[in-house]
Amino acid sequence: MRLALALLALLALLAPVAAQAQTLQCSVPAQIERPRPDLPTPQQPRRVLPIGSYTLAITWSPEYCRTRRDDARNSFQCGGANRFGFTLHGLWPDGEGKDWPQYCTTTPILPESVIAKNLCVTPSAQLLQHEYAKHGTCMGVSPAAYFDESRTLFQRLRFPDMIALSHRPNLTAGQIASAIARRNPGMTAQSMRITTNKRGWLDEVWLCLDKRRRYTACPAHQGGVTPNTRVKIWRGGRQAG
Repeated sequence: MRLALALLALLALLAPVAAQAQTLQCSVPAQIERPRPDLPTPQQPRRVLPIGSYTLAITWSPEYCRTRRDDARNSFQCGGANRFGFTLHGLWPDGEGKDWPQYCTTTPILPESVIAKNLCVTPSAQLLQHEYAKHGTCMGVSPAAYFDESRTLFQRLRFPDMIALSHRPNLTAGQIASAIARRNPGMTAQSMRITTNKRGWLDEVWLCLDKRRRYTACPAHQGGVTPNTRVKIWRGGRQAG
């Protein structure tokens, strides 16, 4: 009986760690940088369109930080004691065709309390400002509601051992997608797009969701590499490739 209770207690302790979705170590600073306004431009104009589906975009942080460790703008994510696996890029409403809504209404600077609550999931105050300005405004919800939903979707995700996966010879995008799908009920390899940089290293995973935020097959036009594309996963530190 005591052993069973001890095991239950251990599982209770481990559950919050698993829910961090590969946020390995993160501490929100006492002083949070105030982001700049993020506004539409001629290249990225305001576009109000009906929402047909959603994309949950997540970033492989070791690759993102690979060339940004000395950049002060990325010091929270890439420097110091903080360590991340996957991070949340954002929840993006998609349109009913190839175009998507963006910058639907103007937005003030995010409250510091909202930034602090989400900084260990999306480790950049400026990116948080951008994601709400560009995408969240088109969902007709407050910043707090937008980030609560996107953070919840992200923290439900479970991942394979990415370090072990990175050692697999001739790894393909399809194999990465299948490995992630196996850990998440309702998800299939067709529910995501794998993106890489120009040198073939894992960059992001885009998960396709329907209007009810259920996993669905990605549209053909969404992008990403083909399933048989070879993909390398940067583990950090010194690594061949």
